[in-house]
Amino acid sequence: MDMEVDENAPQHYVRTAEDVKAIVRHAKMDERQLTQLTQALYYPSANVVSDNLRLLELDEHMLQQIRTGQTLHFKGGLHEKVVLCTDERTYDVKGAEISNSLLLVPDLKFAAATSTSPLKSPRTGNANTSLERSLNDSADDDLEVPRTLEQRQVLTIFHEYFECREIRPRYRKLGELLQLTRYSGPENEYCIERKLLFSFQQLLNTVQCSRAQFVEGLHQYRALEFDGHIRILDYEYEYRIITLMLGLISENSWALDEVEREETIYALQGIAPEPIVAGLFDIYTKPSDRCPNKFKYQESLVARIVAQNILQPGLRFRNDEFMATWQEALPEGMSCKIEYLRGLGILDKEGAQPCVRSLAEEQLPSNINDRMRALFKTKRKWTLEEMEPYIDCFTTPALSVSTLLAKHARSLTEAGTRYFVSKH
Repeated sequence: MDMEVDENAPQHYVRTAEDVKAIVRHAKMDERQLTQLTQALYYPSANVVSDNLRLLELDEHMLQQIRTGQTLHFKGGLHEKVVLCTDERTYDVKGAEISNSLLLVPDLKFAAATSTSPLKSPRTGNANTSLERSLNDSADDDLEVPRTLEQRQVLTIFHEYFECREIRPRYRKLGELLQLTRYSGPENEYCIERKLLFSFQQLLNTVQCSRAQFVEGLHQYRALEFDGHIRILDYEYEYRIITLMLGLISENSWALDEVEREETIYALQGIAPEPIVAGLFDIYTKPSDRCPNKFKYQESLVARIVAQNILQPGLRFRNDEFMATWQEALPEGMSCKIEYLRGLGILDKEGAQPCVRSLAEEQLPSNINDRMRALFKTKRKWTLEEMEPYIDCFTTPALSVSTLLAKHARSLTEAGTRYFVSKH
């Protein structure tokens, strides 16, 4: 292909078929071995607007989203790194240089489409090699090859592109925004700045994650919709309402999987707004497997909010005392399990007496280096299972917890158990 610089002159020079033949001869090429169509490329003129075009690398998932008519969203605030979101995944976006220049040429034909000969037609699949060899071996050097010349305008030239790497959703901003307007009862709503209240769509447009991940994030924060805005509840208020809801189990002699939704909402009328009770019920329960139209409280969620009430910041509990207190505070039939403390509290066995204490994941630094320092300051050595809930948010499909620990900590083995300690 031949390049021609367009200086935006009133009448720029246009290549002719004779020019192409001369260039082929100067290049000492056999024109009979070329297809009959030549495309002359012309650089974009000054009046062509193309600075709004960017080259983006797509993986199979993003490509499929586009092919099915879905929309990809770029998200990022003034001081945030931009991410790209599909309906299901989130990608980190970084600019990367291209070693060569890439030209964007609309309607450019590729090799097979430039042949008008049945010998090289893309429709036949296989060329007639014997007939083609006869033509190439012809002794007539002056054999005239018909040539068609088409002009192609280069729209823009790329020297860099955006590469995308799948990452975990960034929920920290969601939590920070929701914390500003915690709901603690209708009597305290006068304290809330209305401009800090956000709808579902406003938060979705702001938080750096896909729609599916956003819905999952709302579930993790136990957020609900109230008066058209997404809210989380003040912890003490939430615990009080949940305690009243759980109390109805014994009051009504319900089995754990026979909880009635409408009866629960009705019983708390005048105590809490109906949307709050209904929202909490939907968060903390799931449909009963045994009883149609009945529900069952999720043991893990109930156990976690009860444990959070016991594990006040700064307090330490002997392991056996904490487990006993925790179990007594749960409804009959529910059990406390140490895995329910994931990201909420830790079991510290380093002292003479093993103890349990509060360590909330959302209150740790959002930078991996600062978080590792905070973790090792809290506790000298950790197992992989203990460390996982506190650094899982930094993992990606290509970066596991083990890989992160190999980079930011050092390991040692004591009594057959592998621990991780600070590098410094």
